[in-house]
Amino acid sequence: MALGAFYIYAHGWRKLAGGVHEWHQIGMAVRFVGIHFLYDFWGLMAALSETIGCALVILGFCFRPACMLLFITLFVACAMHLGSGQGLKGASEALELAIVFFSLLFIGPGKYSVDKS
Repeated sequence: MALGAFYIYAHGWRKLAGGVHEWHQIGMAVRFVGIHFLYDFWGLMAALSETIGCALVILGFCFRPACMLLFITLFVACAMHLGSGQGLKGASEALELAIVFFSLLFIGPGKYSVDKS
């Protein structure tokens, strides 16, 4: 829960509120995974996954799809940091969080989640 709240505060909300110019800048990271179109769209999708996706993780609602979207977003961030020459030092935060969200895919939301059956 704390991870999701911090991530929304530190990363997601700033990107979402940044508008089209910010989304374009963020979306250009997809170049490092071979996508060369719709940078505004991909930036908006990253901002939404980091904001709404983390809110869903906090609630435990659509937990696994949200974790998968966050993992993909962070995988692209890792590729961007590594591809731009920053090495592991630059990619470490994105890589660590990608591992966390990938692990949460298998762990699941827990017994107090909203969509617990």
